[in-house]
This record gives sequence, C-alpha cells and structure tokens, in this order.
Amino acid sequence: MSRDGAGSTAVQSVQIDAQSDGQRIDNFLLRVLKGVPRSHLYRLLRRGEVRVNKGRIKADYRLRCGDVVRLPPIRLGAAAPPARVPEAQLARLDQAVIYEDERLLVLDKPSGLAVHGGSGLSYGVIESLRQLRPGRELELVHRLDRETSGCLVLCKRRSALRELHALIRDGGLDKRYLALLVGELPRAELLVDAPLKKNVLSSGERVVRVDPQDGKPSRTRFRRVERFVVGEQVLTLVEAELLTGRTHQIRVHAAHLGTPLAGDEKYGDAAANRWLKHYGLTRLFLHAATLSFKLEAMARPLRLDAPLPQDLQRVLGGLGQEVRDL
Repeated sequence: MSRDGAGSTAVQSVQIDAQSDGQRIDNFLLRVLKGVPRSHLYRLLRRGEVRVNKGRIKADYRLRCGDVVRLPPIRLGAAAPPARVPEAQLARLDQAVIYEDERLLVLDKPSGLAVHGGSGLSYGVIESLRQLRPGRELELVHRLDRETSGCLVLCKRRSALRELHALIRDGGLDKRYLALLVGELPRAELLVDAPLKKNVLSSGERVVRVDPQDGKPSRTRFRRVERFVVGEQVLTLVEAELLTGRTHQIRVHAAHLGTPLAGDEKYGDAAANRWLKHYGLTRLFLHAATLSFKLEAMARPLRLDAPLPQDLQRVLGGLGQEVRDL
C-alpha cells in the first residue's frame, strides 16, 4: 500500500479479483487496511469515504469481481499484535467443532461469545479459530448474535464461500432455530411476512423494526414444538425457520406477533424476563439447532445438528415440573 507521508496512505483504487469476489466490503477493508481500528473503518463507510464503482455502499455490501473500490487517505499506526486468546477458550472452541473438511468448518457456537472482536472485545470466534487453525484463510459464512448459540459455518476456501453465499441468496441454506416465546403461538404453524429495517439510534445502538414501506422483505416460519402453562403465564417452544436472513429477524418477528423471545432484553418483555430468571434463564433463549445445504461437490446434502445447550434444557425442565400441556 502506497503512502504519501509518514504513516499515511494515498488515495487508491483497487479492482476486485476472483479471490475477493463475494466478500463483504467491511471484511475486505479489515484485510487490506491492517492496523486501522474496526470502528474507524465503519466510520469511513458511513461517511461515504470508501466507494465502490464511484457509489456509496453499506458495510454488508458484497463485492463482485471487477468492482473498483476507492480507498481514501488513511493515517496508519503500527499494527497491534493480535490478541492472544486464552488456552481455555481455545480448548472450548476446539471441542465445539461439529464438522470439518478441507473447505468448511462448522461450530456449535457457545452463547456469550461474539463472532468477531471489536466494540471493546479483543477477540471473538473468528480470531480464536484462526489461532486454532493457523495458515487457514477462515471466513464467516453468516453470523449469529453474541447471545445466540448453535450452528455457525466458516469457510477455508474462497470458492466455498462464494458457493455458500449463492445458496443463501437462492434459499438453498436451510436454517432452523429453537426459541422460547413468551405467550401463545396462535396456530401450530405460522408464517410471518413483515419487512424489516435497520435503524441506528442517536446513542449508536442498532435496532431493527418492522417497516412495511422501507423495510427489506423478511419471512420467518414458526412451528409449535411444546407449550408450557405456569399459573397464568403461557410459554411456547417453537422451531423458527429462516426464509430470509435479516439482522435480528427471529427476535423482531416474534415480538411483532406479541410473543417476544424469552430473555430478549432488546425486544422482549422485561417482567417476563425477570420471572424467568427464577427458572435459570439468564440469556436469550435462541439456539441455531439445525443447518443443511448441498455444495456442488457433495453427493448428498449435509445436515448438521447442535443439541440444545444444557442451560436451556434446565429452563425447560424447570417449566415442565410446574404444569406441562403438550
């Protein structure tokens, strides 16, 4: 990267090749602008100082072969050494790998661990796994919220990443979650078709809302698995099938139904969350339980299952000891 002074880069235009085809612009910037804080890169994107084909883009824009990226002048400090992940954390993640081959790695992500560092976090899943698998170009295929547990897919090769992103766009990646709703699901199976729009509050907090006019198409199918009645409170364990993949989609669609997710501090029922702490629920009850897809090189679809974590099993067990209505 050229510099126009001590520690500064000049304006650059970079043409995207096949290696970077399909990569998110934020991840591309993190790779090519090593040493620049993540927060600063996102600020450049918000201001429109990073452009693709002379146009403004958002952080989730996926690059295409032939795109021309404008990189603004940036003052670079010495790149900080990557944070060393504690050995206990590495061992925990190594045991959480549920599938691995030459192209893919699938993890049963623990709740409480972010998929990547930043925003005050020195490391996340991706940094930890790169330390566990040195020399591999590991990239996230999709994301899970920090509190959400379960199946998370990473790629070791750019070709597999492009193929999986195409499957996601075409609905070829089947993702099923287990979630506990505060309230009664009106029917045994229910499709929520409600456009969603991301909003950023003045505090910087990201909030997603149903927006019929400006929202992006978003669809979730809920299926009742089990129903619990404790006193006057009804809770419903559901399977949530993502038909699109928007930020906080299951959480916002559940709240839109009037049955928010148990333990959801952003979109949920505060009183119900306090009550559920008596049953041991101290986090969001959302688990990516099943994932299935078929890449071209596969003879048959690959299905991966992550069992419900013990902390969530104990919550259901406590509710079931009260009154259970199957």
